[in-house]
Parts: sequence; C-alpha cells; structure tokens
Amino acid sequence: MGADHEELAGGKVTIERPAEAVARITISNPEKRNALDHDVLDALAEAMPKLDDGITTRCVIITGSGKVCSAGYDIGDIPDEVFAQDAERLVAHPFPRAIEAVEAFPFPTLAVLNGHALGGGLELAVTCDLRIAAVSAKLGMPPAKLGLIYSHTGLQKFIDTVGIAHTRELFLVGSNVDAEEAHRIGLVNRVVGPVDLESASLALAAEIASNAPLSMKGNKEIIRRLASFRRLSEEEERAVIELRLSSFRTDDFREGVKAFGEKRPPRWTGR
Repeated sequence: MGADHEELAGGKVTIERPAEAVARITISNPEKRNALDHDVLDALAEAMPKLDDGITTRCVIITGSGKVCSAGYDIGDIPDEVFAQDAERLVAHPFPRAIEAVEAFPFPTLAVLNGHALGGGLELAVTCDLRIAAVSAKLGMPPAKLGLIYSHTGLQKFIDTVGIAHTRELFLVGSNVDAEEAHRIGLVNRVVGPVDLESASLALAAEIASNAPLSMKGNKEIIRRLASFRRLSEEEERAVIELRLSSFRTDDFREGVKAFGEKRPPRWTGR
C-alpha cells in the first residue's frame, strides 16, 4: 500500500503510515459515533488482507476519530418493517467478515481506544492482540439492555480475554466500565492520559514493529492455538446460533433498540 494516506468507504475509514512498518486504520463515522455500518465493516475486511504484505507492515493500529472509538453496530435507524432481517444481516455477515480479517493478520494488532468502545466496537478491540485506552474511555457490552443474544464466537473471545466471571459481569449486568477497571480485569493492557494516547500508542506500535518478524508471527500463532479452549460441537454450535438468531425476531429487541435511541427505560414484554 504505497501511499501514506488512503481513504476507503467514502472517507469513513482511512489508512496511514505513521511510523516505520506501522499502519494505522482510523474509523471516522462521526454522525453515528463511529458506528460499524456496512461501509466501515467492508472497508476493514478489504484493508486487512492488503496490509498483509510480507514484512512491510508488522503492526496495525485500529482506532476511531474524535472522542469516540466506536459505538458498535449501526442498527438504530433500521426501519421497523425490515428490522429483524436487516439487523441480522449486518451482524451476521459483514461484521464477522471484518473480525475474521483482523484475526487473520499475521503480525500484532493494537486497538487504540480514544474514547467509548461499546458492543461490536469493543469486540473489534478485543479481537486485536493488544489494547491501549485513554483514561477517559468507557467500555461496555449492552446486549442485555437491547434484547440481543450475542454471538458465541464473540462471547468466547471475551472469555479467552478476561475469563468467565468478568465476561458474565460484562454481558449480564451490561453497564460500562471505566478504563482503570478495564485494565484491572485485563480488558485493556495499558491506560494513558488522553493527551498522551497518540504518542504512547505510536511508541508501542513502533516497538512492536521493530521486533523480529518471524518471531512475532510464530509467537502470535502459538498463543492463538494455546488460547483455543474446548469449542462447541457442530450440533451445539447450530443450537446456539439459532438461539441467537431468535433474538432478532423478538418484540423486546425492537423495543430495546428503540428505547436506547430515545434514551428511556425499555418496556420489556418477554416476547
């Protein structure tokens, strides 16, 4: 990727080269608090394989613009008559494709949480190998507040990162945690002041990129294999996928998203 600056998805995603062997991907969707829409997710899925270019890029930073890292899935404006299908389509296809592209990158990836990282935005960060957060950032998983059953692959990623107890708290309570608490439970690796975030993240990325390429690739792959605990059988996987998909068809999911957008308590019916 020869250019020092490239724009994808009409400028919603940019790629820069801020240091030697380092690429920085920035999500810029300010009207929707850097929400992950189809354009952003497709751009991420397109960018990551291109950055797998021998040893030219040995660390990739993923961050957001402005004061928010990412507010998660962009499901707030889906019309009611196509809500279930379109919400499921967003979460079931372009999001996993983008996540898989980040996971497949052979060298270290660094999520720089410049602000709030919620829902799918937080899963994107957890998919990266390392996370550095501004002290003002809030992190959270709001599916319980929206009526959404989260993917088993996403839940497994959180279990692998922070353990079962903290994953239960994140997903069953649904409240946000501050950066210091996120650091305490292992959700982020480092916390710095907002003014220092760019310099600290670039210094960390440059240090990573200066390491031996084959060592980093090998260590990353072995860590990935060692972290792979027992996975579901095909039958179990089909069952949990159906359980999750069933939530898209519920009245409570529509009500949860509507209430969230209207900043009011949801009126659950259990249907």
